[in-house]
Amino acid sequence: MKASRIAAAGAVAGVAVLAVSSPCFAHVSVQPEGEAAKGGYAVVGFKVPNERDNASTTKLEVTFPSDHPLSSVQPQPVEGWDIKITKSRLATPLEVHGKKIDEAVSKVTWTAKGDGIQPGFFQKFPVSVGTLPEDTDQLVFKALQTYSNKEVVRWIEVPQEGQEEPENPAPVLALTAPAEDGHGHGAAADDKASDDAEKTSAETTAASDDDAGGTDTTARVLGVVGIVVGAAGVAYGVLAGRRRTA
Repeated sequence: MKASRIAAAGAVAGVAVLAVSSPCFAHVSVQPEGEAAKGGYAVVGFKVPNERDNASTTKLEVTFPSDHPLSSVQPQPVEGWDIKITKSRLATPLEVHGKKIDEAVSKVTWTAKGDGIQPGFFQKFPVSVGTLPEDTDQLVFKALQTYSNKEVVRWIEVPQEGQEEPENPAPVLALTAPAEDGHGHGAAADDKASDDAEKTSAETTAASDDDAGGTDTTARVLGVVGIVVGAAGVAYGVLAGRRRTA
């Protein structure tokens, strides 16, 4: 009995050790700075963790969605990394600000100049994107992560709603409801315009009141002067008549 108890305790301890020592696997992901509103622009960051303890990440290749091409893709420079932008011709041109665009960015590749992302660290790769589509709730970016030992991890499996997360999920960007003007600053601009209009109206009213006040004062002064001049004229006429009578 005692031996069986010791064996059971040893098994539990072994499982506990395995659970603690098992790595917590992370994957390449994409998140916006703030919100990614439909019809607008956003800055998104591709977060790349290093999952290996014996190699560093030296390259990241991100493929942009071809079913919802983006007219503007501008990576932010990342110290220690070279950036290559690949464009492809579109089957259906995009119309942006009245202009037709027949090609769009299809892939962005970051290549480390030095050691890259060391074990136990992660790196973010920011990109400005737009305009975001209005006919979908998410964008899928497939990614390839290359290690210094030539291993390539393909983050290309598209997660499906209601199912378990795949082993190598692709980065997915969730889109939010469109802003009022499609750029996220329409309400502020409208409020400012309204405030400016109210301020202008108030200034105009005040100026009108000042003009009305000045006109009223002038009329009163002229009225008093007229009365004085009239009285003086009457007095002069009376005095002149007395002189002629005398």
